[in-house]
Amino acid sequence: MSQGYAIELYFDPALENQVLKAWNVLARRQISTQLIEIESRPHITLFSSSLCDPFKLETTVKNFVAKQEPLPLSFASIGSFSSDNNVLFLAPTPTLSLLQFHSQLFDAMRKEGVEVGEEYRPDMWLPYCPVAEGVPKARMAEAFNVLRDLKLPVSGYAMDIALVEYPPVREVFSFALGNSVEP
Repeated sequence: MSQGYAIELYFDPALENQVLKAWNVLARRQISTQLIEIESRPHITLFSSSLCDPFKLETTVKNFVAKQEPLPLSFASIGSFSSDNNVLFLAPTPTLSLLQFHSQLFDAMRKEGVEVGEEYRPDMWLPYCPVAEGVPKARMAEAFNVLRDLKLPVSGYAMDIALVEYPPVREVFSFALGNSVEP
């Protein structure tokens, strides 16, 4: 049974592999395997909701991405949320193009009557790529050190956008950025 839906940005293969390297090192050291276990994929979450109509979103997202180009990304820092879930993440440089992309998608969804949570409003959204979840508190410093070995920044492009249902992660639909909509 689904606990929710998320719209995620996916990366080009080289950037995705850089993030997967971090996931795999953390898994081999038995620090965190949660993202692998739920069958996630390296991403930036643009929107998340426990309730949504996937069919309504599909048309909105398809029309939106047809006007977009692949988005340059550079992950330059490591962060953590002060929550019980002990999430570690890579933070992308919040470029104007990334922030505008998110804001325009937010506007398109609002026009269609899609409820968007407070934390995904453009003035509240914090872009991040999760690299570990459920890290034991006693191993947070070790996990940070593993991530520091990534030799940041790691750069590439956001190439696709997808709606996923979770957990486990199951892709409902995805579109390449810049793909023209068929008439």
